[in-house]
Amino acid sequence: MNRARTALFIAFSLAYPLAVYFALGRFEPRWLALLLFVLALLRAVAAREAVWLAAAGGAGLLALTATIFNQALPLKLYPALVNAVMLAVFAISLRFPPTVIERIARLQDPQLPASGVIYTRRVTQVWCGFFIVNGSLALVTALWTSDRVWALYNGLIAYGLMGLLFGGEWLIRQRVKAAQRG
Repeated sequence: MNRARTALFIAFSLAYPLAVYFALGRFEPRWLALLLFVLALLRAVAAREAVWLAAAGGAGLLALTATIFNQALPLKLYPALVNAVMLAVFAISLRFPPTVIERIARLQDPQLPASGVIYTRRVTQVWCGFFIVNGSLALVTALWTSDRVWALYNGLIAYGLMGLLFGGEWLIRQRVKAAQRG
């Protein structure tokens, strides 16, 4: 059941910007806040760590604000909130290892060598930089651009950039591994 909740949360999160964009102008923001509330509820149910409970609370607060004031802005702030939470998770793991990326790497290689720990720390730092830039752009698009630009960035471009980072890191990792073997 936990995997089903996680999959549902991921699907809702990925579709969120486009769903909001297509619903704006057709429904009042207070009704769209239900989607954000569902995301907050799914996150709260699945949460086992304080940071994820805080994220659920933040999403719930945005949904409540959108409902009370019937404004779209709180709904558009959700991607910035997600990036802030991800930044916090990754940055905290830098301060209190193992890093997020090291934990993921150890799923494939429990005996990760010291060079791998150093590499995963560097990758975690890169992701922190990504979350700063992406979160800033999510905030800028929410505050100062049209709904169309906000949806384009947060519902398409941000995912493309994330995919480029995943793919680029995978290519670099293959080179690093080959250099260590050869």
